Amino acid sequence: MTDFNIPAEMRALTLSGTGIEHLKVERVPTPRPGPNQLLARVDAAGICTSLIKLIDQGPAHSYVYGRDIARYPLILGDEGAVTLVEVGEGLRDRYRPGERYVIQPAVDHPPINFRERYRDNGRGVQKLGVGYSLPGHLAEYILIQEEILAAGCLLSLPSPDMAAAHVAMSEPLSCVISAQDHHMHLVQSKPLEPRSVVKGLRPGGVTVIMGAGAMGRMHVELALSYRPRVIICSDLISERLDIVQRLFGARAAQLGVALHVVNSAETDLKALIDQVTDFRGADDVIVAVGSARAIETAQTYVGRGAVLNLFGGLKRGQDIVGFDTTTIHYKEINVTGSSGGSPWDVARTLELMAAGEVDAGNHITRIGDLEHAPAFLDMIRAQTLDGKAVVYPHRRTAEILSVPRWTAEDERRYLQTA
Repeated sequence: MTDFNIPAEMRALTLSGTGIEHLKVERVPTPRPGPNQLLARVDAAGICTSLIKLIDQGPAHSYVYGRDIARYPLILGDEGAVTLVEVGEGLRDRYRPGERYVIQPAVDHPPINFRERYRDNGRGVQKLGVGYSLPGHLAEYILIQEEILAAGCLLSLPSPDMAAAHVAMSEPLSCVISAQDHHMHLVQSKPLEPRSVVKGLRPGGVTVIMGAGAMGRMHVELALSYRPRVIICSDLISERLDIVQRLFGARAAQLGVALHVVNSAETDLKALIDQVTDFRGADDVIVAVGSARAIETAQTYVGRGAVLNLFGGLKRGQDIVGFDTTTIHYKEINVTGSSGGSPWDVARTLELMAAGEVDAGNHITRIGDLEHAPAFLDMIRAQTLDGKAVVYPHRRTAEILSVPRWTAEDERRYLQTA
């Protein structure tokens, strides 16, 4: 058995109250697994924008269920790549130290452990969250509890040599997989044949992605795997569009996909869509930005039988928007949305990574240490972080790296110089 020399204490990013002043990196006891639990080393962890909402809401957050976090602080982090270092005695026929995994953080299972920490003893709680009600990845080690295993949320890697930072990106990418998997097109080959369902973006069709931020760029990359005829990506910030062209222009050309990047403040997006579709409208329109105006405008871009995906969420109190029911009715469009993924979505993301259809390194722009996590969250709040940040909890460094992308070779060299 591999000896991982597990320390008595570890560093972790904890939240002990509502607000940023209760967030800190501190030393806490390293957990040890029970008979049906696992302990894993966190090899890399991503910084998710959803942590801002958790920090601002504290115990009132829907996934915390009123837990007294002053008494039982949260260890944050829903994105990560892990290696098993200790296996509970009841699981030793199934797991071995040294095996690598990724955890789907949305755990569809009621609490088994620590029910007394929840409001009303956890009554009615049916879904837990890694980095919320369960220990998270922004720590040197993570305890994998029974709920994760029971929900099928511990997933092995399709290739043992995948870069840890790329594996950590499987969670945000899985949200995009889930979103595009929600697209349903009804098709009829002949007038007297029954309708059939084509799932996902329409191959050979026209896809419009509104928003070229981090998640919008993930949508562009995943959209390429469906092989639409045209992808149009719009934004109001030209620098973001330049990144889309730099990252995906050559790949799109190789696949025979016409990629258009459009600053919608300078170019008539509707006119371009009319031009490439001969006025029929787009087949798939994804609103990857939290804007009511974008949602309302997107309705003018859809064609008959199209799908309109509301991926970018709106703030509570600002989430009622107008819909053109005539468009929905006469063009027979489907309006859909999604929030997070399932274990299948993570597994599918890993498959696409292993097959070379998706390069998670395209979306990583900052690299740092666990101590940099609060600074990365400040960047997210100030909207100065364009892309994803990854920390390596076991590598100590004073420097934050800004990178155009992050390859497996970059990671190898970086960890060798620790």
